[in-house]
Amino acid sequence: MAGVHFNAMRVGKKYSLVNYGEKFEFEVIKRLSEEEFVLKDLNTLETYNLSDFIAFGKGKDFEIDEI
Repeated sequence: MAGVHFNAMRVGKKYSLVNYGEKFEFEVIKRLSEEEFVLKDLNTLETYNLSDFIAFGKGKDFEIDEI
């Protein structure tokens, strides 16, 4: 996995996540645990948990980068 690791993600920062060919851009709103965050989608403004994106695993293309 290249890019940012979960423990380097910070509240208030913006990131892009690629997993299984899908790309998401989000802002970290709140840290719930070591690897769980509340996120705000930068396009739809919906909030969701990071675990929603990795519930089915991490694809070969999984990557998180700060934007």
